[in-house]
Amino acid sequence: LSSENRGLDVLGVGAYDHGRLIGLAGCSADCETMYQIGIDVLPAYRRKGIAAALTSKLALEIIALGKVPFYCAAWSNLKSVRNAIKCGFRPAWVELTARNSEFVDNINGLK
Repeated sequence: LSSENRGLDVLGVGAYDHGRLIGLAGCSADCETMYQIGIDVLPAYRRKGIAAALTSKLALEIIALGKVPFYCAAWSNLKSVRNAIKCGFRPAWVELTARNSEFVDNINGLK
């Protein structure tokens, strides 16, 4: 993987409701052997298992390509962390960033 291609999106899976894209999981080639997974689901479709289904499907597709899937989420983004754990990912490293409580409450839907 050349340095100019690192971080490029390489694969994705989507969920549709009557032809409307409602969720998308994609991965980027962050290095030669590991692909990082990202996920988003439209707000009206959250808490229905869509994120977990898409994340798990994409992880299996990455493994089929002979790559290692990994999932990064800020620990303050509880919904994303729960999705990762639900899909079988486990913490392997931690990066800490300080954010104010208003920012954290906002991403967790508390404000």
